[in-house]
Amino acid sequence: MKLIVQIPCYNEEATLPETLAAIPRSIPGVDCIEILVVDDGSTDRTAAVARSLGVDHVVRHIRNQGLARAFRTGIDACLGLGADIIVNTDADNQYQGEEIPRLIEPVLRGEADIVVGDRQTQTLRHFSPAKRLLQRLGSSVVRRLSGTEVPDAVSGFRAISRDAAMRLNIVSPFSYTIEMLIQAGNRQLEVASVPVGTNPVTRKSRLFHSTPQFLGQSGATMVRMYSMYRPLKTFFLIGFAILLVGAVPIIRFLFFYFSGDGAGHVQSLVLGGALTVIGFLVLMIGLTADLINFNRQLIELTLEKVRKLESEGASREANRPVSGTNRGT
Repeated sequence: MKLIVQIPCYNEEATLPETLAAIPRSIPGVDCIEILVVDDGSTDRTAAVARSLGVDHVVRHIRNQGLARAFRTGIDACLGLGADIIVNTDADNQYQGEEIPRLIEPVLRGEADIVVGDRQTQTLRHFSPAKRLLQRLGSSVVRRLSGTEVPDAVSGFRAISRDAAMRLNIVSPFSYTIEMLIQAGNRQLEVASVPVGTNPVTRKSRLFHSTPQFLGQSGATMVRMYSMYRPLKTFFLIGFAILLVGAVPIIRFLFFYFSGDGAGHVQSLVLGGALTVIGFLVLMIGLTADLINFNRQLIELTLEKVRKLESEGASREANRPVSGTNRGT
């Protein structure tokens, strides 16, 4: 059983040493523990510090590409290195590394494909009442959209089984946390949550500059991902709502028409007719999007098979004996 702890980094030379020091190098049930740092185009000495501290693998982006892409790069690298379990943690030492054995336990027992560390945000002192409320509401919405029971939807402290990592395909440029849960729920992956400890805040988040920006980006991700996996339901609800609204002025026109005063209310018929046409068009878009959704599923199945083939090829290459260049006479 091989565990790889991946750490996406952007200018983390100051906090990375403490983060690495807390990661356990021996866990019952795990034969091998390795650490992979994804340097997302850092302009400081993040990569050099990682190597000097004995990190097993360092993957670099030439330019900063954002957290979601750094996470995706790490997942692909970990799969190529033969990881059976992947743990993702932040480089700012927010999460306590000693909690990793607890985090991976449901995966080791075969009870979960993905485990999310619950920071228990209602008890965190640096979370203001407003932030706690937003976190609770946001996590509630994600639970409804994904069909999972995760109290801390935006926690980045996660354990992922190899099979689950093969099936995930992060496409959002902002963050992977919400998208992963919606994907997991819609792809019938088992998602669990365990309470974990956190460390005092060392710096402000670099993922977003303000709460409105975070809410906007997160909301857009929720809508985009849910529409991707449930297009027919999404567009049916929108189209049906427009049809209902369009029916109101039509009924109004018919009422006056049969009352003998229809000539003065033709605008109601025009408005209702336009809304009805729009509603039917939205329904047709939903049907088309549903067909595209099935095509996307075929593409994802192909991607999963390609990943497995690449992984098997890398494993055979790693286990191939090296032939000697000098032979005895």
